[in-house]
Amino acid sequence: METKKLPAGIEFFHTIRKENFYYVDKTGLIKELLTNWSPVNLFTRPRRFGKTLNMDMLRCFFEIGQDQSLFDGLKISKETDLCRKYMGRFPVIFVSLKGVSGSDFAAARAMLVSLLRDEARRFLYLLDSDRLAKQDKAVYEKFFEEEMTDDIICNSLRILSEFLCRHHNQKVILLIDEYDVPLDKAYHGGYYNEMTALIRNLMNQTLKTNEHLFFAVLTGCLRVSKESIFTGLNNVKVHSITDAAFDEYFGFTDAEVQEMLACYGVSDRYDLVREWYNGYRFGRQNVYCPWDVINYCYDLRIDQNASPQLYWINTSGNDIVRKFIRRTKGVSQRRDIETLIEGGTVSKKIRQDLTYAELENSMENLWSVLFMTGYLTQRENSPGTERGTLSLAIPNQEIRTIFKEQIYEWFNDSIRREPQKLTEFCSLFPRGDASGIEKKFTELLSKTISIRDTSVRKSMKENFYHGYLLGLLCCMDDWAVTSNTESGDGYCDIMIEIEDSMTGILIEVKYAENDRLDKQCANALRQIEQKHYEQFLIDEGYTTILKYGIACCKKRCRVLKNLRRIL
Repeated sequence: METKKLPAGIEFFHTIRKENFYYVDKTGLIKELLTNWSPVNLFTRPRRFGKTLNMDMLRCFFEIGQDQSLFDGLKISKETDLCRKYMGRFPVIFVSLKGVSGSDFAAARAMLVSLLRDEARRFLYLLDSDRLAKQDKAVYEKFFEEEMTDDIICNSLRILSEFLCRHHNQKVILLIDEYDVPLDKAYHGGYYNEMTALIRNLMNQTLKTNEHLFFAVLTGCLRVSKESIFTGLNNVKVHSITDAAFDEYFGFTDAEVQEMLACYGVSDRYDLVREWYNGYRFGRQNVYCPWDVINYCYDLRIDQNASPQLYWINTSGNDIVRKFIRRTKGVSQRRDIETLIEGGTVSKKIRQDLTYAELENSMENLWSVLFMTGYLTQRENSPGTERGTLSLAIPNQEIRTIFKEQIYEWFNDSIRREPQKLTEFCSLFPRGDASGIEKKFTELLSKTISIRDTSVRKSMKENFYHGYLLGLLCCMDDWAVTSNTESGDGYCDIMIEIEDSMTGILIEVKYAENDRLDKQCANALRQIEQKHYEQFLIDEGYTTILKYGIACCKKRCRVLKNLRRIL
């Protein structure tokens, strides 16, 4: 049997089903929506967790005239009574606000007008309806005038739902995807107040006491404050990432991932996929990021030795993590981040109903944003935990890598803001001042965010200290600083060539488990000698060779030195 294609980047349900793409069956969402009916449903989930695909799936199921064979063999097809009553029975309005952006309010407003007009154009048959009065058709035609007034924009979805209901003699289902994107873009573009007012009026006119709607479904990343755009609406049922309802329908469950890996013959990569892309917890369900799993499977089909990549972060920026790291001050805040990097948890009060104006005005709110956008996830709370307080963790290796990269970037920027101190530290190496290096390096370690990771191998823990020290030494413009240079019988961690004084420096960095700093320092120096790392420098004619063994544990270090002069 032909293996189905992988739907990397495809968000249209009908395309996946018609073109024989692999589909993880989430049609149980339909039954849940009908069984636990609410007039307005808001689902908040991080990006790339299947929101748009689920919305298109709902449209294909409910909309009049859709191909009902798309659901053959899926879970919902077994609910015969439900399918008979609801499948293909409703006019459906579907708008995605993810494209509503612009450099200013006028540009963003024009984008909103364009998408509303495109959706209205799908129902041009209303102009020939004998159930609409001439005056109604005149109002409908205003959708297509060159300039759409604010009044028509704000009433557009209500008007459209009313006219469709009257024409079909059937209430309407309304789907609004990525409802919060216009606010996000407006906040960063400097026209937040204008866009908030426009979206608030659109939502209120559409969702408040609209007798023509059967129900509405909205999706977004954030649960925007009710006071921001849902003023006066008491009929919105929010299903956030902390709620148990619908928790399995956004993201892939472990069983679904194992089935996909088996389908493509890469079950041997299960542990790696789990380490990199699992770890999110929605309600009571542990889930993987679908975008990551699909893209890694895609790469494995091309190259069986493909390594996991940062697929999720490559679809968007990571400004929120950057801002969070750069606003970290004091021992307590640094320790929280270090705990997360090490695989631990921190307890924080989480607000899920912020306005965009509040998102970045405090570290407390930034914790909430990181949680709601998928950079952090929840773990089981301890008994007696205060209401609203969650035990937070980094979900997986992909997100942990994102935090590490931002910490490195922050560190490199911060140390270069004090060039004199940095130069003083580096100058200790050619002087042979091992005790001075030990003292200064310990001071630097104590003031930065350590990114040791207790879940990784010892060699990878050493990489943190190796990379940290390398970043410091590379600031010397007249030094040739190389990492993992082949010399003698191996590869030296750090090699420095100072031509002016014909001085060569060899550094081997060790991670000292259980605080065995002296022992690991001696091991580092022994490795330099036994593997003859100095041979490259001798061959290049260097007359002074300094060898340093540096051992680190947590935020302490030990430094030992050997010196060789070549006559």
